Amino acid sequence: MRIAVQFRCAAFALLAALGATAAWAGPPYQTDDPEPTDLHHWEIYGFGTADGRGSTLDGAAGFDLNYGAVKDVQLTATLPLAFSHAPDSGGRSGLGDLEIGVKYRFVNDEKSAVQAAIFPRVILPTSTHGLGGTRTRLLLPLWLQKDFGATSVFGGGGYLINPGAGNRDVWQAGLAVTHQFDDKLSVGTEVTYQTRDMVGGASATGANIGLIRKLGGPFSLLAAGGPSFSAGRTSYHSYLALALNY
Repeated sequence: MRIAVQFRCAAFALLAALGATAAWAGPPYQTDDPEPTDLHHWEIYGFGTADGRGSTLDGAAGFDLNYGAVKDVQLTATLPLAFSHAPDSGGRSGLGDLEIGVKYRFVNDEKSAVQAAIFPRVILPTSTHGLGGTRTRLLLPLWLQKDFGATSVFGGGGYLINPGAGNRDVWQAGLAVTHQFDDKLSVGTEVTYQTRDMVGGASATGANIGLIRKLGGPFSLLAAGGPSFSAGRTSYHSYLALALNY
């Protein structure tokens, strides 16, 4: 599959979000925050994401669906199309792995501006053409946040149960700082860390810069990107999404 096909997949997801109608603060960051979607409200992200090094590229395009089901509880589903391109094996595209999660905020102290939540996720092996896992995985994270006026510090991490031949269970962690400059623009940065996920693999450390820009009505534009370092090699991560919040 050529690079143009890959970008058509991402464009299709974003255009679909426009026609239809804020996960690791979640999008656009890989680090998540403990704040759930507002009660009886939806957050829908049409997203495209890519990780690449040289001419090797992996990524996905699809939808993140979040619903505030009851007070302090968010239901989440991620529905991706995945793609991969490597010089030695060419390109592949197809379904990605379906993610289902429940965020439960068990601390929300407005006086101290401290929040805490758990956000377990089940990752189901629904992918095609080898673009995901072959076994069901379970992510068990804890997320914390402290606000200082317009600045928020959030982070935490968790344990990924990663069964399968040659696989290893994974510890993940992240820390992010964001600042709300006005009622339309938020900018932040984060650092992330993950232990190796397979025998013979290597741990990875990443850094990203992100922004959220509110557009007209219920729409927002989200973007993030930065490098990741593993076993002396550098790759790059990027994320772009159109969000609908209603």
